[in-house]
Amino acid sequence: MFHLLPLLILSGLALESRSHPVDWLRKYSSSGREESSWLWGWAWAADGTVSVVDRSPPVTFPARPASFGAELSDPLLGYVIPLTAFTVPCNDPTSNLTSHHRANPALGCPQLCVRGRHAPDPSESWIALVQRGGCPFIEKARQAQQLGARAIVVGGDRDNPDALLNMYSERESSDVVIAATFIRYWDYVELLSMISASNTTHSGMQTLSLLLSTEYSAWEWYSPIITFIAILLLPSVLTFVTLLVHRYRMARQAQRDRAPEAVVHSLPWRVWTGTGWEKHEATCPPTVCRDIPSDPDLDLEQGMDNTAPHPSTSHDVDLPEWVEQQVECAICLEMFAKGDRVRVLPCYHMFHMDEVDEWLIHKKKLCPVCKMDVTCPHLSTPHVSHGAPPHSTEEAGANADDRAVASADSPSSVRSRSPASERTPLLQDNTDHRYEEAS
Repeated sequence: MFHLLPLLILSGLALESRSHPVDWLRKYSSSGREESSWLWGWAWAADGTVSVVDRSPPVTFPARPASFGAELSDPLLGYVIPLTAFTVPCNDPTSNLTSHHRANPALGCPQLCVRGRHAPDPSESWIALVQRGGCPFIEKARQAQQLGARAIVVGGDRDNPDALLNMYSERESSDVVIAATFIRYWDYVELLSMISASNTTHSGMQTLSLLLSTEYSAWEWYSPIITFIAILLLPSVLTFVTLLVHRYRMARQAQRDRAPEAVVHSLPWRVWTGTGWEKHEATCPPTVCRDIPSDPDLDLEQGMDNTAPHPSTSHDVDLPEWVEQQVECAICLEMFAKGDRVRVLPCYHMFHMDEVDEWLIHKKKLCPVCKMDVTCPHLSTPHVSHGAPPHSTEEAGANADDRAVASADSPSSVRSRSPASERTPLLQDNTDHRYEEAS
């Protein structure tokens, strides 16, 4: 609720400013310019131009309006006159005592007095031209205003000839009501040379017709609002993206922790007949395996229907004794009943088929008892088949001697073999497998 309040206020201000952005900005920022003009100049700097219109084609210089003084919503046309043309430092000794800077007509620093009988007519529109340095910008504007200028153009200095500065005042500037703008140093030098070579005079002084204009782009008016909204929304967007990435990684990890459905359905399964196990190899599709009847009253000792695949009733390997002694499911903790279909995992643990399939496919690919990964191949100990042809006595004795020597030379023969149990069903098998590989 508290986060929505600033957004509602900003949306209302944006709707209000959509029709007249300049009037809206003046309404909400007039007091801000008087109290902190330096912040205004830094945040709301606009672009402008200074054009000499009595040249063909007009000569235009890029300019930067000041943060204090009048705003030029409309272009201002006037005669440009350097203050050095008709002013000199005042001879009043008290003026220098009350000021921290020295009066200079070229820099426009007060106190300046009119020299001679040539002076601009206060009733006409004229623009003062000075150079940067010597005193603050606001003092230059006050001096030009005191002499009757409608605006002031401040040129750059030689130390920073390409700088286009934002003129601002850290102190009170509400008494300045004329427009002020800044141009680069070389533009200022060119403008002075054009005035000195001009044939146009005003009140006996060489001058030019100068047009001051200010250009406010849409981005300059709306950029603080957009920036403020972006600052508010950026943490939320980053948090949302972080949550999406986290959820995606969790989903990928969960997918890796599950067993593929094809692997699960390829595991063998059994049916409890009441007196023993009827073994089935997973050679049928899962849909066919699900159609096998599971009625407990059905006598499964008579065998399956001819349409069903033939079950395998023998193992290629000899199983531990505890495998045939499993009588309950470790998932639901219920005894196996007659007709129950049971899935046999590679670790020889048996569970109800529906329950363990749900666990392996949607939860974990590990055995619920011994935590063995059902997707990893199980290396079982090879056993001699009963139908294999017998070997000669000499070959059997030689193989036995070779295995004895290999077992004696192997460092693992020192270890004591732990008997296989229901909790560690693969311990003995893996150990025997390593021994036989070494032999």
